[in-house]
Amino acid sequence: MRLWLVRHGQTEANTRQLFCGKSESPLTPTGIGQACVVANLLRNVPFDHVLMSERERARHTTQLLLQPHHPQPRTSALLNEMDFGAWEMQHHSTLIEHDKQYQAWCADWQHVTPPEGESFAMFTERVAKLAQAARSLQADNLLLVSHQGVISMLLAQLLNMPPAAMWHFAIEQGAWSRIDLKGDYATLRYLNNHGNSTHND
Repeated sequence: MRLWLVRHGQTEANTRQLFCGKSESPLTPTGIGQACVVANLLRNVPFDHVLMSERERARHTTQLLLQPHHPQPRTSALLNEMDFGAWEMQHHSTLIEHDKQYQAWCADWQHVTPPEGESFAMFTERVAKLAQAARSLQADNLLLVSHQGVISMLLAQLLNMPPAAMWHFAIEQGAWSRIDLKGDYATLRYLNNHGNSTHND
């Protein structure tokens, strides 16, 4: 299976550098352009399935990506970004100055949970379920449209790396990545590719 990974296009929250997990933030004109560029790059890939996050920024990106011959996309909560709870739509500079729990989270993000949010352990377990669900699909080419955190964690898990290794993968907007799965073995073929797809390699 070829697993194609696309991060949603730039959002207003991205431009303001705000925590945005469960919150909705629309694509900017730049984000719309990024999605259209990736749509052109992947136009010849014969996707068997297309799965997307429930968030509107991912849904909008997916709509822009799809070609007439592609299957109808399906939403999955497993693809949603981490829920930052009370820190949603807040900036680091404000939180670090006024929120002691955020200060604790910065020092130990694997064990401190955002208020009313999702713990790192819960997020890790959810993405593990996503990896299992992806492997179970009968497909040659599967497209996932999601978020920075989900895609980086998914790559770490599929490559049998520890969860904290997700930070080694900075997922760019306006690009596509691909990881090939064969049984329990995974090969990262492309990361943040800005060129045309080569799905037959």
